[in-house]
Amino acid sequence: MNFSSKLVSWYKVNKRDLPWRNTANAYYIWLSEIILQQTRVAQGTPYYLAFVNAYPKVEDLANAPEDEVLKMWQGLGYYSRARNLHFTAKEIAANYGGKFPNDYQKIVKLKGVGPYTAAAITCFAFGLPYAVVDGNVIRVLSRIFGVDTPFDTTIGKKQFQELAQELLIKENSSVYNQAIMEFGAMQCKPKLPNCATCPMQDFCEAYNNNAIAKFPVKSKKTKVKNRFLHFLMIEKKGKVYLGKRKSGIWQGLYEFPFLEFSDRINEKELISSEDWADIFSDAKAEIQSVSPEFIHVLSHQKLHAQFWKVKTNDINLRNYQLIAKEDLENYPVSRLTEKYFERLELT
Repeated sequence: MNFSSKLVSWYKVNKRDLPWRNTANAYYIWLSEIILQQTRVAQGTPYYLAFVNAYPKVEDLANAPEDEVLKMWQGLGYYSRARNLHFTAKEIAANYGGKFPNDYQKIVKLKGVGPYTAAAITCFAFGLPYAVVDGNVIRVLSRIFGVDTPFDTTIGKKQFQELAQELLIKENSSVYNQAIMEFGAMQCKPKLPNCATCPMQDFCEAYNNNAIAKFPVKSKKTKVKNRFLHFLMIEKKGKVYLGKRKSGIWQGLYEFPFLEFSDRINEKELISSEDWADIFSDAKAEIQSVSPEFIHVLSHQKLHAQFWKVKTNDINLRNYQLIAKEDLENYPVSRLTEKYFERLELT
């Protein structure tokens, strides 16, 4: 069973009974979508019911005084949504005879209606196969398929829209779209997602790479953190210690034991540190060489790294294995370590 069919199966069992799901009225669907744009379902539902009760037809909303509409909206915030709602109701009443056009291109041009809302109305009201892409959908797709393109960029928006459209069950688009949004709201939540009971667990890229918190990726200027790392190429009886990363950006790659400090330090400060003592204790450790500083820039980190060749016969390191120096090139390492290897004669 693939992602899309699993999603619909999950939805049939877990869906909430929400009032706007029991109608194909484009006006009611539009109301619900605008109200829920930046509002939780629990908070938005009473407002939706109040608007439907006060303005059962789009002409009723169009004819209402703006002050009255804004008062009805009070407490929801982002009041431009209410003003756009009122403006568009007037446009539909005046230009479309009080009925929503059943054409995506016309709907998306309405004030306050973006690609997501237009797709939702077109699909839920008219059954046309347009994939919806909101925050819930982006979160689900980015985690399950490991999409690390920032979702708020032009490239990202296009990528998510294309992926969503590709996964859409076209003959059952309304149910599928409701399912993926519901899945994001209830199962694949922003914080504390229910991974333990997730039917997508087996093939979820984020879950299987311990990277749930990484997705979705947003393009924003992050403060670059400077890190000062000292990698220890510890030789024992002709072999060196190498370990496999279990987490972080270099998960699955191999690296030497390392010490990290908040500032740049010299050799004397390094060997007198508690971190050094944690590794070598009272063992005799002969420093054979120290590399120049390597600068390695990541998206949010600037690594300042030095590699220390150290010889000792008196320690045993847990979580590291002794590797013949001539075999080091056979192990996958980070680009940072590779830079060091390129300048090092493994003798």
